[in-house]
Amino acid sequence: MPERVTVSIENQIAIVTLNRPEKYNGLDMPMFEGITAAAKQLRKDRTVRAIILKGEGKAFCSGLDVKTVSANPLNFARLLIKPGRKISNLAQDVGYLWREVPAPVIAVTHGVCFGGGFQIALGADFRFSTADCEFSIMESKWGLIPDMSLTVTLRELTRIDVAKELTMTGRRFDGREAEKLGLVTRVCQDPMAEALAFAEELKGRSPDAVAASKLLFNRAWAADDKTALGWETKLQKKVIGRYNQRAAVARNGEDKDKPYRDRRGF
Repeated sequence: MPERVTVSIENQIAIVTLNRPEKYNGLDMPMFEGITAAAKQLRKDRTVRAIILKGEGKAFCSGLDVKTVSANPLNFARLLIKPGRKISNLAQDVGYLWREVPAPVIAVTHGVCFGGGFQIALGADFRFSTADCEFSIMESKWGLIPDMSLTVTLRELTRIDVAKELTMTGRRFDGREAEKLGLVTRVCQDPMAEALAFAEELKGRSPDAVAASKLLFNRAWAADDKTALGWETKLQKKVIGRYNQRAAVARNGEDKDKPYRDRRGF
């Protein structure tokens, strides 16, 4: 069996590829396991400065491979059980864990991005898409609700009435509409090229500041004022005066080539 998910790292940029092109990168159990393994690997890697998440072949991801997964009823138990004190299960991890990776994650979508595939993309920090990519919260087609972390990720991007309409109808919409709804960051003729250029731009910033900014917004965006302001102070104390913060100051002044060190832990 070909490796379902591949990870390559070059010049501090990781490329994570969903690699089941003959099935439009549909989610079977090895795909669930491969995506979560990739996220856990990159969560620990302090050298990685940006991550690009893409699909091989004609699509980003067509969603759950219902026929394959339902062939063994135990698969649904494996997907939905929450072991120990974890707040997410395996089904949710494929989208949610990208929020826990300190480096910024850019999903590059094309072809189709349906159901679970869409929820994986929503777990990224940014989404670059072709104009003709088709999106859908497709679970209602199967009499189901979205359960791969969409309730956390979608609420940050669009209105509740839009979320309800897209979920209840399961209708398809293209990249242009997704951009208007706030679900896609940027529509591009060549989203992979633009994602690589953006990743290079992020490499020019302090990796501590970038990681702390991601954590700040993920923790504070839906929080009350006291919690949000607390996170600002807590994270600023972790970056101010450190080597990478001093390097950022130097790069804006007398030493424009001063190197950054690997990201600190947060």
